[in-house]
Amino acid sequence: MDSKELKLLNSIKYPSDLRKLKVEELPEVCRELREDIIQEVSVNPGHFASSLGVVELTVALHYVFEAPHDRIVWDVGHQAYGHKILTGRREQFCTNRKLHGIRPFPTPVESEYDTFTCGHASNSISAALGMAVAAERLAADDPSEKNRHVVAVIGDGAMSGGLAFEGLNNASSTPNNLLIILNDNDMSIDRAVGGMEQYLLKLDTNATYNKLRFKASRWLHSKGYLNDDRRKGIIRLNNALKSALSHQQNIFEGMNIRYFGPFDGHDVTNIVRVLNQLKDMKGPKLLHLHTVKGKGYKPAEAQATIWHAPGMFDPVTGLRKVQNTENLPPNFQEVFGQTLLELAQQNSRIVGVTPAMPSGCSMNIMMKAIPERVFDVGIAEGHAITFSGGMAKDGLIPFCNIYSSFSQRAYDNIIHDLAILNLPVVICLDRAGLVGPDGPTHHGAFDMAALRAVPNLTIASPMDEHELRKLMYTAQLPGKGTFVIRYPRGRGSLVDWKCPLEEIPVGTGRKLHDGTDVAVLTIGPIGVEVEKIIKDLPKSIAHYDIRFLKPLDETLLQEIGSKFKHIITIEDGVRNGGMGSAVLEWMNDHNFFPKVTRLGMPDAFVEHGTIEELKRICGYDNESIIQNLK
Repeated sequence: MDSKELKLLNSIKYPSDLRKLKVEELPEVCRELREDIIQEVSVNPGHFASSLGVVELTVALHYVFEAPHDRIVWDVGHQAYGHKILTGRREQFCTNRKLHGIRPFPTPVESEYDTFTCGHASNSISAALGMAVAAERLAADDPSEKNRHVVAVIGDGAMSGGLAFEGLNNASSTPNNLLIILNDNDMSIDRAVGGMEQYLLKLDTNATYNKLRFKASRWLHSKGYLNDDRRKGIIRLNNALKSALSHQQNIFEGMNIRYFGPFDGHDVTNIVRVLNQLKDMKGPKLLHLHTVKGKGYKPAEAQATIWHAPGMFDPVTGLRKVQNTENLPPNFQEVFGQTLLELAQQNSRIVGVTPAMPSGCSMNIMMKAIPERVFDVGIAEGHAITFSGGMAKDGLIPFCNIYSSFSQRAYDNIIHDLAILNLPVVICLDRAGLVGPDGPTHHGAFDMAALRAVPNLTIASPMDEHELRKLMYTAQLPGKGTFVIRYPRGRGSLVDWKCPLEEIPVGTGRKLHDGTDVAVLTIGPIGVEVEKIIKDLPKSIAHYDIRFLKPLDETLLQEIGSKFKHIITIEDGVRNGGMGSAVLEWMNDHNFFPKVTRLGMPDAFVEHGTIEELKRICGYDNESIIQNLK
């Protein structure tokens, strides 16, 4: 779009510029901001529909509140493209998700307007409550902390996460003035609409009413008539009266958090009015907004899931630029989904569990064919694991698919609710290893190092699609206990990916290539690249696919330790504590002392970029591997 058509947006570099405009101009700002997002994301792919859905809310927030002094915590961060554009990063937005460019999610490392890390869902209420308490405590000694407002923006499914409810519970009992904004674009938190309800909405958000209410409560408190318990009692009475009149009650009112809404989340001038009236209201409060994911772009409104992160597209026609995948290997996710359905059709005890990612992990294939045996539990990874454990305890075989980085939130559940009893749950860790443009919050870096220390777990990683199918088959056989399979995002290496389903003996690796000079040990799909590399090198190089991180193939390691003075381990995960560390420990424990070179992710958070760029930074791209083999 010609920059002349974005006249108002061109005048805004920071929120202070936005606040110079008249409120009547804000709808045009929203139109221009939405158009700018459409144009930018169409050529530089990223998250799309979620940010379109909160354009009006984003503009209203920065119009009413004075960030960065006031704190706005986004949850989840893929809603925040408009926020980035309005806070000094519009000129750099074309570098979004590119190496050394704008980061994929808000982070204080990038901008003072970004208040907290928000790549994973459901943390905003807890973090914002902490900020609200800090502001209150520090205000007595530091004038700059006074009158600081704190807002948590939670939506796009994030309210289904358990941490959100832990935060709500604490907010209801800790003195604070937190404002929680629920961006409800497809959730069952709703209220009836009618004459009495509309009257109550207007009354609740009326500035005069709330001013009188606050003065009355302060007077009662000064006279000793209103202690904290009585204040909560009055709120409960008020909520009870509202519930009786409207014939409904919601969870927020039940927790003594004042509730306002629902309002139209795309009426920017009304949102500004409501925010101004709630801004200085004392105590925790929740504003409920109804929005449409993908608002303002018809293809995204019609198919929000597809347009969550659509890749490149024509902004005029809405046609997505989809790669021709004919004669290309499938994604590991596709192979997982097809194989899971195949296994489930053979074994009636198999069920599928996913925390809000049925399409991303391809469990939607089984969900379509056998819907009664697939459970989407929402953004609740810990629950997904324990729920799976409960089903396994009483005879089912759950395949619980969780993205590797998201599984970090279920670490205790894996230990306490699966491993101790060695329950037959198959944990499928999707997106293991480097994931590219989503950056440090999403790289599947730590799963091998974190899980290797847990007793009773079997941990495996397939080198290709055939191995994935066979490991999935093996994992559901009797007596296998808790079985972890990790695999990356993206394409495998086999066009002809279907193969017979055969058992792989647990704890066995493979010698793929014999040699005499050096032994290369790999785990997972990086072994395919190593096979290609060593064929063109003059050295005599042996290549072993470790396959099982736990238990290790001790027969194979005995051979390697006896034969080689130099071992190179390569893994798509952190070096510290990972496969290389496991091999090094085994060699030391069995009195073998070869030189061991470990390649993998460093002891640092890896930034965003393409997979190849990041492998080069981490030192295990093809060139780095060749240099280590020379």
